[in-house]
Amino acid sequence: MRTILTVGTCVLALSTPVFGQDTHLYWGDTHLHTNYSLDAYALQNETVDPETAYRFAKGLPVIAGLTGQRAQLETPLDFLVVSDHAEFLGVIRAIGLGDPKMMAIEGGRRWNKMLNEGKGKQVFFEIIQTANKDVNALIALNSKEVRATAWEAIVNAAERHNDPGRFTTFIGWEWSSQPGGRNLHRVVFTPDGKDKAMGYLPYGMIDSAKPRDLWNWLAETAEREDTDFISIPHNMNLSQGTMFPLTDESGNPIDEDYAEQRERWETVAEVTQVKGDSETHPDLSPDDPFAYFEIYDRSITVEGGSAKIEAGSYARSALMRGLTLENAIGKNPYKFGMIGSTDAHTGLSTPDEGNFLGKFTADSIPGTKMKETLPNTVGWEMAAQGLAGVWATENTRAAIAAAFRRKEVYATTGPRIALRVFGGYKFPADATEAVDLAAVGYAHGIPMGGDLARPEGDSAPSLLIHAVKDPLGANLDRVQVVKGWLGTDGKTHETIYDVVLSDGRTDGSVDVGDTIDPETGSYTNDIGAPEFVTLWTDPDFAPGLRAFYYVRVLQIPTPRHSLYNAIALQIDPAETGRPPVIRERAYSSPIWYSPGDDLRTEVPVLVPAGSD
Repeated sequence: MRTILTVGTCVLALSTPVFGQDTHLYWGDTHLHTNYSLDAYALQNETVDPETAYRFAKGLPVIAGLTGQRAQLETPLDFLVVSDHAEFLGVIRAIGLGDPKMMAIEGGRRWNKMLNEGKGKQVFFEIIQTANKDVNALIALNSKEVRATAWEAIVNAAERHNDPGRFTTFIGWEWSSQPGGRNLHRVVFTPDGKDKAMGYLPYGMIDSAKPRDLWNWLAETAEREDTDFISIPHNMNLSQGTMFPLTDESGNPIDEDYAEQRERWETVAEVTQVKGDSETHPDLSPDDPFAYFEIYDRSITVEGGSAKIEAGSYARSALMRGLTLENAIGKNPYKFGMIGSTDAHTGLSTPDEGNFLGKFTADSIPGTKMKETLPNTVGWEMAAQGLAGVWATENTRAAIAAAFRRKEVYATTGPRIALRVFGGYKFPADATEAVDLAAVGYAHGIPMGGDLARPEGDSAPSLLIHAVKDPLGANLDRVQVVKGWLGTDGKTHETIYDVVLSDGRTDGSVDVGDTIDPETGSYTNDIGAPEFVTLWTDPDFAPGLRAFYYVRVLQIPTPRHSLYNAIALQIDPAETGRPPVIRERAYSSPIWYSPGDDLRTEVPVLVPAGSD
């Protein structure tokens, strides 16, 4: 039974399956490391390989690293990318196992000794320090022969587990550029199979640390091998402002060519994962009361320090920067969809707070959460988050990759919150009552990730939104629309609208409450709502100004993984240094509005000065 709250807004008493006329919701992780990654192996993942990673993602019981205990995913994934680091791919594993090829090199023998003396962290830190200063010093140990063997094993595992219609695997890797400690990492995957993938070795930071060089390699390889790739930037929060820059890696202003390359290869960005959430930051969005969420701002350098909070480091400010650059150069370089993924290095994809197995195997159990893994970082600081929701026509490589291309994807911090968003001007007044809401959305609008056409008359854009709680998780608190636009002053602005609230509230400043029992880590769904359907129209629309809209869905408060561990260890949760409560969420991909030439209001070109 539906209860009308306001015109066009409904809160349903019971959850119902979400399905569309043409697309279905699939869940996956595009960012998972196994023991073929240098840091994963060095930090005690010696056993969980790609084969084990796929078995776990499919819901089979497997043996976890470190403890040897059985691990299992309660709800299997629909697709997975094993994305081991291209740099030293399989090399540290080979050194740890005493591969004769690596033992013939002095550095290999030294690292073998350190690994077998339990000094894997020192090996990892040594690699970080060297890579940040002079990546060429690592070339001798980056054995092409070992990497080729590892790549073939990774490709073969993906081929064995790809089961069209039931479980999809993608062949991929991570390009781990980190000049001066500025994180520019990208996950790269291909929708093609072994016949194409064995024609190349993954391109890594040691080949080049410059994004343009990566994109050029992707273009050349795609043409040579008749294949395709998708590149996904992540951890922009650790990029010191350089993930979405105003100048490229050579100091040249962002131009139309840069925007076209980025549009070609990077349609999607990973905005939430274990090393923090990158939607926005309180310093960049001071009027957003929910901006302080799983902040991680440690510099990825052995020397320590904090990452600078810059507009180029977070998704919302990057989307606004894209509007500014479009006004200056005629093309938006930062027009990306949003996903989450784990970046787990355990080989076990688990963003669930109650079943979180750590960033690394070294911090995978409660008793090791207080130990340093990344420089100046302990396991408590890692976030159990990152999942990609994809609206695809079927569960196959081609269909899922196509959804990534058209940005019909979204991010959650872990819960499987189903989220549909359509934009348009003339949805039927009773659209929220439709039995098949997606059919209405596709017929009268465009899905998330799309571009709105020019308005008809003086119509303002509307968003048709459908959000459903995780069937096994917590109720929802609210649905918000985040709008960014370029004002007549040439500056960007943002507004957050609470478009539907649970429990009869009409004021978003009124908190939903908290049912968590800190003694047991349990909570109830006595507050919140299982489902929202709403039709929202922009009350402040200006037809002549560029804008974007995305939807943020918040859950009611639930326990963070650190609270579960504190209860298990019988310690004060404050000792973890992290709040015991978390507000899980989902972010839709944006929908953009760009006025045509005849409608556009002329605004000053104010590209912020200075290199970042």
